[in-house]
Amino acid sequence: MINQQLLNPKSIVVIGGSNNVHKPGGSIVRNLINGGYNGTLRIVNPKEDEVQGIKAFHDAREIPPTELAILVVAARFCPDYVELLAKEKQTRAFIIISAGFGEETKAGAELEQRILDTCEQYGAALIGPNCIGLLNRNHHSVFTLPIPNLDPKGADFVSGSGATAVFILESAVIKGLQFNSVWSIGNGKQIGIEDVLQYMDENFNPETDSKVKLLYIENISNPDKLLFHASRLIRKGCRIAAIKAGSSESGSRAASSHTGAIASSDSAVEALFRKAGIVRCFSREELTTVGCIFTLPPLKGKNFAIVTHAGGPGVMLTDALSKGGLNVPSLITPGSPEDPDSPAQELKAKLFPGSSVANPIDFLATGTPEQLGTVIDYCENKFDNIDAIAVIYGTPGLTQLYEAYDVLDRKIRACKKPIFPILPSLHTAGPEVAEFLKKGHVNFSDEVTLATALSQIMKTPQASRFEVELYGVDVLRLHQIISGINENGFISPDLVRQILSCAGIPLVPEMVSTSKEELTTFAEKIGFPVVAKVVGPVHKSDVGGVTLNIRTPEHLALEFDRMMKIEGATGVMIQKMLKGTELFIGAKYEERFGHVVLCGLGGIFVEVLKDVSSGLAPLGYDEAYSMIHSLRGYKILKGTRGQQGINEEKYAEIIVRLSTLLRFATEIKEIDINPLLADGSDVIAVDARILIEKS
Repeated sequence: MINQQLLNPKSIVVIGGSNNVHKPGGSIVRNLINGGYNGTLRIVNPKEDEVQGIKAFHDAREIPPTELAILVVAARFCPDYVELLAKEKQTRAFIIISAGFGEETKAGAELEQRILDTCEQYGAALIGPNCIGLLNRNHHSVFTLPIPNLDPKGADFVSGSGATAVFILESAVIKGLQFNSVWSIGNGKQIGIEDVLQYMDENFNPETDSKVKLLYIENISNPDKLLFHASRLIRKGCRIAAIKAGSSESGSRAASSHTGAIASSDSAVEALFRKAGIVRCFSREELTTVGCIFTLPPLKGKNFAIVTHAGGPGVMLTDALSKGGLNVPSLITPGSPEDPDSPAQELKAKLFPGSSVANPIDFLATGTPEQLGTVIDYCENKFDNIDAIAVIYGTPGLTQLYEAYDVLDRKIRACKKPIFPILPSLHTAGPEVAEFLKKGHVNFSDEVTLATALSQIMKTPQASRFEVELYGVDVLRLHQIISGINENGFISPDLVRQILSCAGIPLVPEMVSTSKEELTTFAEKIGFPVVAKVVGPVHKSDVGGVTLNIRTPEHLALEFDRMMKIEGATGVMIQKMLKGTELFIGAKYEERFGHVVLCGLGGIFVEVLKDVSSGLAPLGYDEAYSMIHSLRGYKILKGTRGQQGINEEKYAEIIVRLSTLLRFATEIKEIDINPLLADGSDVIAVDARILIEKS
């Protein structure tokens, strides 16, 4: 329930404001005053007559009607203050800084609920409790420092943790990242991160609103809401990056399938972010670096020119960009005679002897600001195979850098290609860097951190759309099959085949039986060689329950007798022996998120390498291809060293069809198709398990 009284109040009262700026009540008053709040500011403090030059009221009953109240008093007093102000002073927005609520005790949770009930009764907005406040261009209602530069085109930052928000702001300010607003939601009793995104989405103005959103998330209470509004904002031209803390699991149940072993809450977060188009970050530095990149013109290609007067950082940046899938192309054709009229040789003639123009372009420590400008001009206008420019420019302390940074300032404003300034001398050239940042620029002081952030952005897919298509999935038949299953647990191979058939997933011919003669007849019908697998034990390979390349009835009879003696065996399955690249598809149902679909290399590699990509069902074809292409082993799937590649289209089709099927079957808690065998023409499911749990 975000309203104008919260965002742009005409009057504010600080309950617990004080003269001690080393405590939250005093520091909030200081920040409001220093921030130039132009409404009416009131203070309630029973022991002070004047607080930081403002007349103080001794009792909240004495104040006139006030739009926004900031509470910095003990938790036990807050519910009564909220009721008084909402009922008698027409206060319709509250920011509660105080801690000691539901995050600590059951009694605190009851206090918190009283506050929420009052706010809901009177239609009031509530930020907190247990937060650092709200900061925007209208009022600085936070008790912390630093206060970043505020600009309409700066980032909107929403954090589930107040202390972490402060540390992220520290990281951002050093880089020159500006902000439009900072939201600390604290316990998020009424307004959570999803609600802030909803407000930004539903009230988005592309002409005036910030298009950069940064999130620090500790709990995703409503994944669908987050997905819906984040993806809508991204489709409207916004760019969003987020950290999700607490994704690892301190302990997990014994996994009953490959998917169960791999899938986790972190897989669900990864899948959600990919579907929304959110760039996932894993540290404060990475988040603020991505935020700085978002303020620059978007990359239209992968080719970088590196301009430096120090060779080492240029080499490290080249390595890091290449590792992240970006390119640093040579500006000189290898092995060809040097053309004196080529742009590279023209540029080299304008630099000091010993300079290199191969890329990185190293114009030496003695290079001048004028030469820096010349190099950038050539990268902008004469090197057609360059999409972006990284400029590394520091100092050993022999000269000042004002002139060089003035050149860099002018080129950043004039060039169409994005320029990434890497100014590492934060101590030695601190004043010069500060002057450069004051002009509205950002600085990436570490080249490898920049490259890592760039690669994260480049590999993040576009936001997906929400149109659900059936893709030929027989939903009616699916429901009939599941409704006929009476027990929870892993279902029989026959039911597995029936369910997969509802999605049109190709299946290898197979038979399950306890009759040796019946299986022999089937093997002769489909043709040897065949594969025999024990039915019953979950991990067949671990108990010697799989035999490949059985070529005769006699060999089949021996394997049947052996497998039926394995503990837990209920039968033997015979399949046609096929060849191809082993693939894997699985899915696990995560509460609140839905089904997380995984794909990757199959066989034992899925457990050993864990090279899997995740997506959130239902998936479209673009999402399926993005998952396939993001695998580290994708080169194997494309075909390497003379081996035939797989039919990617068929693989993507199975991923899409399976995810669609799962959209209509929440009773399926785990599904494992491993392996699928793939070649250049087809992809066929060989083995599968499905875990059903019906409430």
